Amino acid sequence: MIRVDENVYRLKFFNKDFTRRRCVVCGTYFWTKNAKQDHCNDAPCVEYYFWEVPKRKTNLSVAEARKLFIDFFRKNGHEYLEPRPVVARWRDDLYLTIASIVVFQPHVTSGIVPPPANPLVIVQPCIRLEDIDNVGLTMGRHLTSFEMGGHHAFNYPDKEVYWKEETVELAYRFFTEELGVPEDMITLKESWWEGGGNAGPSFEVTIGGLELATLVFMEYVVRDGEYHKMPMKIVDTGYGIERIAWFTQRNAPTAFHAIYGNLVDEFHKLLSIEKPDIEVLWEAARLAGRLDPENPNSINKYYSLIAERTDSSIHDIIDQLSKAASVYALLDHTKTIALMLGDGVVPSNTGEGYLARLVIRRALRIISRLGSDVGLAELVMKQINYWSQDYYPQLARMKDYILTVTSREEERYKKTLETGLKLVERTIRRKRKITLDDLVEIYDSHGISPDIVADTAAKHGIQITVPHDFYAIVARRHGASGGIARTREASKLPSEIVSWASTFKPTKRLFHENPYLREFRATVLGYTRNYLVLDQTAFYPTGGGQLHDTGIIEACGEKYNVINVEKTNNNVIVHVLDRPFKECQHVYGRIDWERRYKLMRHHTAIHILLGTTRRILGEHVWQAGAEKTPEKARIDITHYELPSRDIIKAIEKEANKVIDQDIRINTIYIERNEAEKKYGFKLYQGGAPMDPVIRVVEIPGVDVEACFGTHVAKTSEVGAIKIVNVEKLQDGVIRFEIVAATEVPRHASALEKIIEEASRKVGASPSELVDRISKVVERFEELKRKYSRLKSWLIEQILSQVLKSPRTLGDIKAYLITNELLEEDDYRELLKRITSKDAKSIAIAIWRKDEHSLIELSRGSEAGVDLRELVKLLRHRYGWKGGGKADHITILAQHTSTNDAIEKVINTIEQLLSKS
Repeated sequence: MIRVDENVYRLKFFNKDFTRRRCVVCGTYFWTKNAKQDHCNDAPCVEYYFWEVPKRKTNLSVAEARKLFIDFFRKNGHEYLEPRPVVARWRDDLYLTIASIVVFQPHVTSGIVPPPANPLVIVQPCIRLEDIDNVGLTMGRHLTSFEMGGHHAFNYPDKEVYWKEETVELAYRFFTEELGVPEDMITLKESWWEGGGNAGPSFEVTIGGLELATLVFMEYVVRDGEYHKMPMKIVDTGYGIERIAWFTQRNAPTAFHAIYGNLVDEFHKLLSIEKPDIEVLWEAARLAGRLDPENPNSINKYYSLIAERTDSSIHDIIDQLSKAASVYALLDHTKTIALMLGDGVVPSNTGEGYLARLVIRRALRIISRLGSDVGLAELVMKQINYWSQDYYPQLARMKDYILTVTSREEERYKKTLETGLKLVERTIRRKRKITLDDLVEIYDSHGISPDIVADTAAKHGIQITVPHDFYAIVARRHGASGGIARTREASKLPSEIVSWASTFKPTKRLFHENPYLREFRATVLGYTRNYLVLDQTAFYPTGGGQLHDTGIIEACGEKYNVINVEKTNNNVIVHVLDRPFKECQHVYGRIDWERRYKLMRHHTAIHILLGTTRRILGEHVWQAGAEKTPEKARIDITHYELPSRDIIKAIEKEANKVIDQDIRINTIYIERNEAEKKYGFKLYQGGAPMDPVIRVVEIPGVDVEACFGTHVAKTSEVGAIKIVNVEKLQDGVIRFEIVAATEVPRHASALEKIIEEASRKVGASPSELVDRISKVVERFEELKRKYSRLKSWLIEQILSQVLKSPRTLGDIKAYLITNELLEEDDYRELLKRITSKDAKSIAIAIWRKDEHSLIELSRGSEAGVDLRELVKLLRHRYGWKGGGKADHITILAQHTSTNDAIEKVINTIEQLLSKS
């Protein structure tokens, strides 16, 4: 934090009977009209007492508090802005929308893009997971999903809208005029705010112990820990809409009662959890202001005080309130799940999908710990019904998807739990010490919560300390707080060339003006070695998932092959030639049109396919990656399961129907704010450009995207689309590979060649191929059955022979298995059967593998020898590699004959036994 001059907090507004005082508890300075006030009026310095604060507006619901906030600022000259998604699709460094200012970062706050209105008011649904472990415990101070009311003003050097004085006065008027709060009960606490790479001084507005708003004066950008003054000064306010509702409701002990109303009782009933005693709940609510959830001592003191004030046992208090906190956490988490899935998040192991899965699994674990058999989807359905009629109509539209995915995640969790518990057992036996990294790894891999690991470890006499904020730690590690970097196409230019190219003005893009332009003339702006910059070009640079053009450039009698084309961040296009450029002022360029046209058709085909998959699979489908080459193209989409063959056929059929409709493709340049208002955030399938004016490619009724690539003029030019492969790339991501246009017959020819070769090999014509293969398969299955019976007979014969001729090593028998007819699995079966028949034995199997001998040894339960010691001796004496357990090992005897390996193993066993 920068050292702040106290004068930044001294406003003319405070000359109206305010005094600056210092909190006797935390030492923070604050402003108040109450000259006797000695505390900052904020948690944890005081107990909550806001219910007793006089107010004119009472019993506001969240919807009414929201409307009151919006209407007040509209009356005061602010234009209302519709809320954005809870997934920050326009950000490269953040997955979730964690504050209203996030809507404008970094494109507006950096000055590149003008704000959509100035000043403006917005009520933005937000999701923050940093305090997920505290939800419920603090009675509503912490939530994972909440609405942030923000009024924002963007002050430019040549145009100031309003700044500190007006911001504080507006806040003061809102609480006094709209809510009717007495002037001397409002406290403005001096503070400092940072987020999203920006920072500035702030005031926190507290009333009755509850913080209701934060008024930030954003005037710094933070780079590498350094604070730099911004050209702009931005008013960034955050009012807690749910807190305002809670503040007005005299009969709502917790924020959950204020937010969810009758759902609180419904959740208690569905989960079969009794509501806490009302006296206990009110005492807990008042004392929650004093509670520091990060401090175990504070939590213990909290429960003790409640027990003391209600004349109850501390055990009873902990039981009542911990169960109630779990119910409240489920109210919060199920709303968050609905919002994330409603905005199209697909649960996965990365990105926002990981964060959605984290909330889902934490909710499932809470249900399990409560001993309830209610389905998570049933609880989420309650949230959909409750909120879709209010501020979240997308929940009703996405209801089927939300419930389907929630149910699937619950089933998946149960399955991973079964396999994961076995892993936990093995890990504990092997390591005997479980670290935080181990807990996170076990959770990431199998969804096993840390309390389950701790319980399992306790059975083995191992104590594990689980951090109280475990889920917040995991969320932060997976980018919940920002700092992530979504994958972007990296330039292949050397850094020194990028620096050199940045000195030129942006290149005129002839390929955008006319994607059908095949040749052009241009002026040379600069060159170094084989790198060339022109004033304009028809050569397309790699970008938007589309490969660069190739072709030739002629200059002063010299001809150069263009082997690569790249674009810098300042829109300078660099041509990479096959040899150093010789000085010349003007050039003639000609692109490889056949290659370009294939790229254009494939790129347009991908847009068609994306629009089609969204139409058939659902609005949750988003592009997760794409590549277009002359030969084929691929697109990775977010989806929760591998589509069936019938669905894939339906997608292909629908995509080709779009081609047949001969739809004209529109490419327009449009102001970013206007584009977002017209098309929504589905524009940003490949990321959001940092430009005030963006290039939009629209296939009407099919797809619309902000896109840098080149496209054909009409869908009919794509010719045809053939889906050649569909696979699950990773959890939650499906890859479609396609060929289009003239590549379709080439693909068909390749398949025909395969069919002809297969027909030749089985002695049939292509038309007879299926019948002939069916007969071959039938015969093969019959031979497999016979082979299996023959192998079983062979193993029995070998087992019988081996058991007849053991080698005696002290009082242990050693059985040797060598037979070229056996496979590795057969050797292992024999080892198992021998040691089960003779508990006081060692079974040795040996066979050749490449140029080495592979040896496996098993011992019976009464053999009394640790085979790991044998591995150590063999490694020390002969340099062999190996490992395993006390009762089974595998050894690789390098460059050693079978007979030699046998003798060395036997001799070493004898020496090992003689020592024991």
